[in-house]
Parts: sequence; C-alpha cells; structure tokens
Amino acid sequence: MNSSTQAGRAERIILALLEHGSHEKAAAALGISAATIWRWLQKPEFQEQYRKARREAYARGMGRLQHALNPAVTTLLRIMVDQNAPAASRIRAAVSVVEHANTFALEDLQARIDSLEQVQKE
Repeated sequence: MNSSTQAGRAERIILALLEHGSHEKAAAALGISAATIWRWLQKPEFQEQYRKARREAYARGMGRLQHALNPAVTTLLRIMVDQNAPAASRIRAAVSVVEHANTFALEDLQARIDSLEQVQKE
C-alpha cells in the first residue's frame, strides 16, 4: 500500500474514531475489525495524528460553546442565587459554573503546552 493510500486510510480511521467514540463502533462504521484500529493506534505517528485531530475537534467544540457562554452563565448564576429555586438546582448550577471555569483553565494549559512543544521542536 503506498503512502497516499496509507494517509487516506489513517484519516478515515481518525474521522471514524472522532465520530463514533469507540474502537468497536468506528470499526463497524468502516467495515473493518476493531483489531485493525487497535494496530493503527500502536503506531506512534498515527497516535500523534489522532491526538492532533482530537485537539482540533475539541478546540472547535469549545469555540461553539464560547458563543453560548454569556447567556448560559447568566442562566446558571440566576438559578444559583435564586433563593426560591430548589437547593439541588442551585447546587447543580454552582457545580456547573466551577466545572466550566476549570475547562477554560485546562484549555489555557493545553495552549501553553502546545507552545512549549513547538519551541522544543525548533
């Protein structure tokens, strides 16, 4: 199999993994065995491509979430401070605020790691 065919196959496997979320479901969607996907995942160059694709997909998703962030935070804060809202709802709102704040902190850390990796490569 030539390198362009290999690259295309790697790309299809990565897309299937991103779309279906598990080796088994991705394999079924592609009409291949889960063992084939497992073998691809053992290759360091494929692992790096897959990690990069996951980071890019995550960044796109986070971008979409950021567009909805202000109204979502307004809603959460309203529920969180509403003394008439059930305590469980106020707690869930508070936990959600904290979890999302942590997500953005993790995204910042990932950007810093990516920057350091780029400097190391140079």
